[in-house]
Amino acid sequence: MLAIAGLVALLVLLPARRLHLAGWRREALTTYFAAVWLLGVVVAVVPAPTRLLVPILLIAYLAPFVTPRAGLDRLFGRGPASPPVEPERPPPRNVTPPDARDR
Repeated sequence: MLAIAGLVALLVLLPARRLHLAGWRREALTTYFAAVWLLGVVVAVVPAPTRLLVPILLIAYLAPFVTPRAGLDRLFGRGPASPPVEPERPPPRNVTPPDARDR
């Protein structure tokens, strides 16, 4: 039982890490992790509700890997967004006062 719970926890860490990198708050991540972990353990241990819980679990697990922006870009044939171009900066000026011997 502990091995199953640990394996499910490791599997749930993948989408949770993805959500963390997307900027989710700690409370939301904890709630997501606990809910998906609990569903995964129930599906792994109790065979009766799997018919109902497996689709919910699959959607909750795969949703962090699907981004609407990238899907729309693929749908309309646009490539990935290019990073903004920064204007070229002039070289820094030397504002150090001259030494007494250089005068």
